[in-house]
Amino acid sequence: MPIHPLLPDDIRVFERGWLSSNNILLLSDSGSSLVDSGYVSHAAQTQVLLESVLGSAPLTLLVNTHLHSDHCGANAALQALYPNLRTLIPPGHSEQVRRWDAAALTYGPTGQSCPPFRFDAVLQAGSTLRLGQREWEIHAAPGHDPHSIILFEPELRLLISADALWENGFGVVFPEIEGMQAFDEVAETLDLIQRLQPNLVIPGHGGVFQQVNVALTTARQRLSQFVADPRRHARHAAKVLLKFKLLEFQRIALEDFRPWIRQTEYFHTLHRNYFSQQDFMAWADELLQDLVRAGAARIDGQLLLNQ
Repeated sequence: MPIHPLLPDDIRVFERGWLSSNNILLLSDSGSSLVDSGYVSHAAQTQVLLESVLGSAPLTLLVNTHLHSDHCGANAALQALYPNLRTLIPPGHSEQVRRWDAAALTYGPTGQSCPPFRFDAVLQAGSTLRLGQREWEIHAAPGHDPHSIILFEPELRLLISADALWENGFGVVFPEIEGMQAFDEVAETLDLIQRLQPNLVIPGHGGVFQQVNVALTTARQRLSQFVADPRRHARHAAKVLLKFKLLEFQRIALEDFRPWIRQTEYFHTLHRNYFSQQDFMAWADELLQDLVRAGAARIDGQLLLNQ
């Protein structure tokens, strides 16, 4: 795995597609740490990427910025591969992980997959954590997920931003889907990132970037649009969830797609809260046509295909 030209050689970023989050590998002579593991169906790819750098050496620490399936879906596979692997997660859903409540962890309601995994300790905002050769500050970053954290290395001013900030925006604000007020938390997290003044951001999705103020401006503009029109955010969220599953399926018969969306709770929550004036399946078909028009999906006869 080549070294990123903007990063020191002890930090490797595996930039993934949108089904899996990026994986950040931090190296040292005393052990290696991985931030976020990717989606379950990409677990074998994650293993290959790790072994391309580690060889036969073990991964010693796994950290999850938050517990969405694209960030922790390969946890179980990595724990099986590396039996002595320590795993740290944000504290908010630790009890749900301990007893494995797939509904509370949102995997059931979103129609996504995440095999049960264990954890060894929780990440505490306001503390620091040794990852590879460096000390990283742990900061709470609610908004996209109420329990998400971001990691900041103050010497080089590096930020692992998870889904709190991408070069072109931020992740779906899932608490808003569930009827909680969270747009203000997104704004507060963006303000936190601005106060940290990172020189370089390693996002949860997309490439590493330096133009942090430009990204913050873009994110605030998008947030303002969502605040002004929550239905716009809801429609965006529905299409993101639909595209995510299509990335997993790659192809699915329309006669199988319709039962899947009909039984996936988050779509009913979105429909009930924002689009109840429409018939549910008519609304779902409209979402699908939006993806087709955007070039993100294709219908070929009775097949729905990822594009």
